[in-house]
Amino acid sequence: MEWTLLFHLVLSGLIVGALYGVVAMCFVLIYKASQVVNFAQGEFMLIGAWACWWLLVKFQLPFVLAFLVTLAFMMLFGLLIQVVVLKPLIGEPVISVIMVTIGLSIFFQALMKWMFGVSAQPFPPIFAAPDMNLFGLQIKTVYAMSTLISIGIMLAFAWFFKFSRMGLAMRATAFNQQVAQSLGISVRKVFALSWGISAMVSALAGVVVGVVSGVSPALSFFGIKVFPAVILGGLDSIVGAVVGGLVIGVLENVAHYADSQWLRWGNLYEIAPFYVLILILMVRPYGLFGTRDIERV
Repeated sequence: MEWTLLFHLVLSGLIVGALYGVVAMCFVLIYKASQVVNFAQGEFMLIGAWACWWLLVKFQLPFVLAFLVTLAFMMLFGLLIQVVVLKPLIGEPVISVIMVTIGLSIFFQALMKWMFGVSAQPFPPIFAAPDMNLFGLQIKTVYAMSTLISIGIMLAFAWFFKFSRMGLAMRATAFNQQVAQSLGISVRKVFALSWGISAMVSALAGVVVGVVSGVSPALSFFGIKVFPAVILGGLDSIVGAVVGGLVIGVLENVAHYADSQWLRWGNLYEIAPFYVLILILMVRPYGLFGTRDIERV
């Protein structure tokens, strides 16, 4: 057994899993605020990655400036989507809103292909040293930086929901919209802000993935890959999103190791998380940290 390879894969899985956790938190953020699963999350990543790439290539902006402009743009973009497209659906059945997010996903995929084509485009070099040594292993610098950024975002989310006024308002809205409204909380403002933050953080993840593997329409599939992590942790749990992301990240790489060493199936890396998703839905459909709803009829 090649322990060095296994250790490398587990470490890589934790790094990628932290990024999964960040995207999973975006799912949870919208679900906690509005009880809606946003199936256009992967497209938010794709739009953010293309926007940053365009600023770097077209206008030759420094990466830090292009990155900050991209985050600001995606924040406004998320707010606009909520106000223009989703606000008129307030009060409609949840399934109607979910179908709209699926429609947005298809529309944005087609729009990005029309604007930028279908070929993968590499990001310009960002770091002077593309790789760094960590515990004797060569790790891409962007992955190391993304891990630090992911941890920072997780801590920021924890502080936001526990101490900030708007974070407390979001928690109250997630608990009961009518009670929150009676306390003077603007539910519509909470909805808009949750979509804005979700789009911005998704763009951050999209830029990181784009820097590593280039930007292409395939990046939008990242949102679907993260969904098992969301279900594993629980749709309404920020902590669960982080734990689910780390577990799925490690599971993918361990499955790849087992496949390459013994099974020889060839695609276990891609499908293992979805096997886990099926098992979770059968055994614990509300996830490891999700709220268990009990209805008496």
